[in-house]
Amino acid sequence: MRLKLVPQETSFDFFKHWRIWLGISALMVVVAFTSFLIQGLNYGIDFRGGTTIRTESTMPVEVAEYRTVLSELGLGDVIISEVFDPTFDEDQHVAMVRIQAQDDAESVTPETIAAVEEALKIAAPDIQFLSVESVGPKVSGELIQTAIIAVSLAIGAVLIYIWLRFEWQFALGAVAALVHDVILTIGIFSELQIKFDLAIIAALLTIVGYSLNDTVVVFDRVRENLRKYKKKPLAEVLNISINETLSRTIMTSVTTLLALISLFVLGGDVIRGFVFAMIWGVIVGTYSSVFVASTILLYLGVKRDWSKPDNTTGNQFANIDA
Repeated sequence: MRLKLVPQETSFDFFKHWRIWLGISALMVVVAFTSFLIQGLNYGIDFRGGTTIRTESTMPVEVAEYRTVLSELGLGDVIISEVFDPTFDEDQHVAMVRIQAQDDAESVTPETIAAVEEALKIAAPDIQFLSVESVGPKVSGELIQTAIIAVSLAIGAVLIYIWLRFEWQFALGAVAALVHDVILTIGIFSELQIKFDLAIIAALLTIVGYSLNDTVVVFDRVRENLRKYKKKPLAEVLNISINETLSRTIMTSVTTLLALISLFVLGGDVIRGFVFAMIWGVIVGTYSSVFVASTILLYLGVKRDWSKPDNTTGNQFANIDA
């Protein structure tokens, strides 16, 4: 007997209350944008600048103990992660200690580095600093600009891809869903003041890809059914298409979430922010594929017969057959 999260055949009406779904999405976007304007983001070292110290010791790296001894120095945001490499000897244990910039300084002062070394020697008496590298505020500002450009280019590429593969109405629906997902993800990081660094930018780009994949699957079925059911209203065709792909959508989302939740619980602090962004992105991405992208497609209307020109393509009455 196979496990089924969704019945093989469903007939849910996803557009019965489409105005409510769009209203909820619009409200969440407004809340997210307002939170971003008022609270801003809790930028990590990547975007605020700071210093990275590479340490080595013959004793195993105890991240919790390192963090405890450094917390007494009041250095603010400190990230500690162990470095694994198959070329290391058995008694060679390497860690990366990242300290945020202090009072807009280009780098952490030598006095602070010495204090960090003395503190870490409590946890590992033979610890050595292999390298000390700093990222100034100017470089961090450039990283923010690069991150914005990366996300914008990804969404722009999606717009062109969907436009070429389907129709411009599909493209607008898909891009609206992607913008919706990105804004809500940034908004929840602002609202909860979770650390926002380059790993979260990677998560945003991954969310864009995941949400697009789900949307394209639905849109591809919509295009097939538009040719198959030329006389049915567009809303009915969209409902049929979403119901036909619903099992695949739910199964993909649930299995992805199972892996992500395991990483969130067991993965440690280093990747927790990234995994949280992915979990949230999978949820809102699945929601937006159905209730944002498809609803906008319903409002815009699409060509119903690809075998002949359609002068009404693009308006909301395009689903009416002459």
